[in-house]
Amino acid sequence: MNYSRAISYLKNLTKFGVNLGLERIEELLRRLDNPHLKLKVIHVGGTNGKGSTTSMISSILNAAGYKVGTFTSPHLHRYTERFRINGKEISTGQVAELVNQLKPHLDEMTAQGLEHPTEFEVSTAIACCCFYQQQVDFAVLEVGLGGEIDSTNVVRPLVSVITNVSLDHMDYLGNTVEEVARVKAGIIKEGVPVVTAAGQPEALAVIKEACERRSAPLTLVGRDVTWQHQENVGSSGQKLSIRGRLKNYPDLFLPLLGAHQQVNAATAVAALETLADYGISISPDEVRRGLALVNWPGRFEIIRENPTVVLDGAHNAAGARALADTIKQCFPDRRIVLVLGMLADKERRKVIDTLAPLAESVVVTRPNNPRAGDWQQAAEWAEYHCPYVEICRQVSQAVKRGLDLTGTNDVLCITGSLYMLAEAREYILKNKNKFLV
Repeated sequence: MNYSRAISYLKNLTKFGVNLGLERIEELLRRLDNPHLKLKVIHVGGTNGKGSTTSMISSILNAAGYKVGTFTSPHLHRYTERFRINGKEISTGQVAELVNQLKPHLDEMTAQGLEHPTEFEVSTAIACCCFYQQQVDFAVLEVGLGGEIDSTNVVRPLVSVITNVSLDHMDYLGNTVEEVARVKAGIIKEGVPVVTAAGQPEALAVIKEACERRSAPLTLVGRDVTWQHQENVGSSGQKLSIRGRLKNYPDLFLPLLGAHQQVNAATAVAALETLADYGISISPDEVRRGLALVNWPGRFEIIRENPTVVLDGAHNAAGARALADTIKQCFPDRRIVLVLGMLADKERRKVIDTLAPLAESVVVTRPNNPRAGDWQQAAEWAEYHCPYVEICRQVSQAVKRGLDLTGTNDVLCITGSLYMLAEAREYILKNKNKFLV
């Protein structure tokens, strides 16, 4: 298969849906000679911020001179975004070659009456094979969904990270913070250090209990590792300092805005400090250089100015609160126009109740996904908070309408599902010159 056929093959695997469990991925990786067990892994889970934290850890390790493989999901524009080595996506040819390597094993599994692995399980196997074949020094893997029975949980990591815990994916993970925390804590392994920034007492109690039961040393961000915000640097990022367990890291620049990204940076540093247990030391200068080079599109990303256009994938209540706080911090006296498109299985009402009161105009659109459901319902909820609400079915039309409603000194915030965000981002980048004022 060439790349186009390989991607079609992978897309077709979505018919197997979300089928949690480790039996299929363990069997597939066994047939591939267990590449995941030959990697030095940093495993990053949590409800929000795990992608940003994964990116920060990878960037710092790369700045320290290591060859780093990074696996994240979902992608925004290209499937190759999921697999990076030293910050660069692997090639389309590499993806095709890896799919060709895996397909005979997948066919053999089904021929023998075994369940076919899901698309995400195959994606996980691609990452493990790729990083082993490329002989990376470290593999930084982001958990896909939950933790305990997520396909990435077959690894034996050097450190397990749980950024935070809040309600999301409740159909799969549970209806209370405690239930979700138990699933997230499933990535905690016997004797393996754990880092968390989880602040809710209910979640922290579950994580602490899991660490005690598995004799896993726990570093608590906010207690053992702290941070201090210094200033925002326009729209380009922010300065902060971090006090770690082992070292201090002053005068750091982070090209991501928002108080939540400061927590993520402290979490990344805390995770890297645990590597000292394995004889690996990261210097403050390497942390400084690594953080300064972090790139994580779609997370309070200011994609253009005049007017300011912000993209943020706030698809749950906790993400919406972080976005609202960042908008208030960065644009306290600016008029806000909101373009919103969310999947029906998300906490749409809570997100709208958090964000719509900040806006003078809201444009509701439909994510291009079967899970969009009754997407127009969001407009009715927004009308409780905002004097002007419109509906545009097409994402490109919604973005264009949002720009029409946004003055030069205003802020257009596009948020919600990553599926919608990807389409909006691609439309803006393709038509950037047309929108210049």
